[in-house]
Amino acid sequence: MTAIADHHTAETTTSASADYVALDEEWSTHNYHPLPVVISHGEGSWVTDVEGRRYLDFLSGYSSLNFGHRHPALVAAAVEQLGRVTLTSRAFHHDQFGLFCRELAALTGTEMVLAMNSGAEAVESAIKVARKWAYQVKGVPEGTAEIIVAGSNFHGRTTTIVSFSTDETARNDFGPFTPGFKVVKYGNLDEIESAISPRTAAVLLEPIQGEAGVVVPPAGYLAGIRRLCDENNVLMIADEIQSGLGRTGELFALDHEGVRADLYTLGKALGGGILPVSAVVGSRAVLGVLKPGEHGSTFGGNPLACAVGRAVVRLLATGEFQQRSREMGAYLHAELNKLVGHGVAEVRGRGLWAGVEIAPGGPVGRAASEALSLRGVLCKETHASTLRVAPPLVITRDEIDLGVQAIAEVVRPV
Repeated sequence: MTAIADHHTAETTTSASADYVALDEEWSTHNYHPLPVVISHGEGSWVTDVEGRRYLDFLSGYSSLNFGHRHPALVAAAVEQLGRVTLTSRAFHHDQFGLFCRELAALTGTEMVLAMNSGAEAVESAIKVARKWAYQVKGVPEGTAEIIVAGSNFHGRTTTIVSFSTDETARNDFGPFTPGFKVVKYGNLDEIESAISPRTAAVLLEPIQGEAGVVVPPAGYLAGIRRLCDENNVLMIADEIQSGLGRTGELFALDHEGVRADLYTLGKALGGGILPVSAVVGSRAVLGVLKPGEHGSTFGGNPLACAVGRAVVRLLATGEFQQRSREMGAYLHAELNKLVGHGVAEVRGRGLWAGVEIAPGGPVGRAASEALSLRGVLCKETHASTLRVAPPLVITRDEIDLGVQAIAEVVRPV
């Protein structure tokens, strides 16, 4: 193996991608199966590997890079804050926290913000808040609260979250599982209605299921959930960690249906692709049930995270990125739909987010992802036969053409 510069070395030593891959394989836990591409630089919609090859990023860190790699406004906010203070812990106030919470609440039309780090932490926090609200406000007997969730969901990989996953890969060998969840079929309103009981605290779901293959529910489904929640004094929790913050052409995917949730979980793009930032946002009547000492995080709402988060809010407040997602998303879907019948069975999604279902007889998703990388396009499969396409919102038509052409070549029947 060629020598690889360690973090003490001032100059970077050029090395083959295979050397870095071997290093990862030897020293890191094998909880991921990444493509053998070793990225060293990124800008906008493009990344460059250690050997100088450029790739079009058609994944955006699973929506974490909505604004592209190293957006100047986000980098500037991070650099400025790095020169001041990066962490205080919540034992003290700092000058970015209240501003971040106020500005995020104003952007999202909510009243209160609970700042955390990862998306899974945001979901765990929303679950805790919903349970406490059920006991203290709704009057559900202690220890009996239930949360209704959708099958084929993806909300994270903590032990509580995988307790209500239907993905056996996520669940196998990780029990015993946390009780208190009812799983119903996604898109079936009747099943939710049947599952609601006096003990129901909340309905938690993704407005568009990402890991399941960018699955959009039937028209009226989300509005129907809102109605059932209102009729039964149940909270509606929308996991907008992947679908939110401009990805689908609106601030939230729920906005397409004119629906408001009681709580939203946010993450990924909230950190601008620079660092983990997540939050639960919602009404004061719900988030206000938390009292000092009942929930917390050393790094949640730290000064650096808040400074970057505020810069993200400023970018979204103009509406420019939502508009770009609508316009470029319409173009992306139009071009991808031309492949239906030519190696593609179906295209799903909204905005700059698409699930491309490879037709029977075509390559499996992993093989298709590998073939795309050889053509200079980075994408990733979900399940056996679906490519998940989520380019940065700064992508151009010409770049979309490059990506779609590569997909056409990979899935085209022999």
